[in-house]
Amino acid sequence: MGALRLLTKLTVYYVMIAALAWAAVTLFPWLKDHLPIGGVKAMITQTDKGLLGGSSAPIADVKSTGESLVWLAIAIIGALVTAIPVSVTYMAIRSGDEYDQSLISTILILPLVVTSIVIVVQNSLSLAFALGGIAGAVRFKNSLKSSGDALFILLSVGIGLASGIGAVELAMVMSIAFNYCFLALWWSEYGERQGMKRYLSDFNPHNATSAPLQPPPTPAPPGSTI
Repeated sequence: MGALRLLTKLTVYYVMIAALAWAAVTLFPWLKDHLPIGGVKAMITQTDKGLLGGSSAPIADVKSTGESLVWLAIAIIGALVTAIPVSVTYMAIRSGDEYDQSLISTILILPLVVTSIVIVVQNSLSLAFALGGIAGAVRFKNSLKSSGDALFILLSVGIGLASGIGAVELAMVMSIAFNYCFLALWWSEYGERQGMKRYLSDFNPHNATSAPLQPPPTPAPPGSTI
């Protein structure tokens, strides 16, 4: 069953990532102070003054160029690792008629780009306004085929934003919630109607071909006319 295979893949993947992260922190305790995590706690616990003033609580103890490069590399890798299962979900559930291979590349690359951009502009208001002007000038050449595809793009942007502010744990939570939610919708065939335009692939395609076959017509006897 396709849904069961997808559920198994996603669960095994997330468990492996959690185990690797736990092992890395256990073997190298100093990594705790240099990882792009904790951004959610910093945002939740910061005061109103911090919100209005534009400053935020420190999310990592970065004191040298080497440590900053490690932080950046882990943030970008975290964005990629978080986006991979999203692309797997898209490939599994998307209907074949409007399957877009270029969207898979976008799902994987866009979080990395957004992560880097957020790191550049998060402490500069002028750079943020400049980014807004650039984004307004650059537009997608191809429109998305469905609002469902827009959800995948929006999630990719969210993963990049979370990783860029040092909240990879938030990116992972968004990825888990998104994938399992789409899996549940696919599994339950929620909202399905006869003859509708599909966004998700048919969960039970064999049902469409399970109609009894009609017996072949009996050949006419020799010399008879039709």
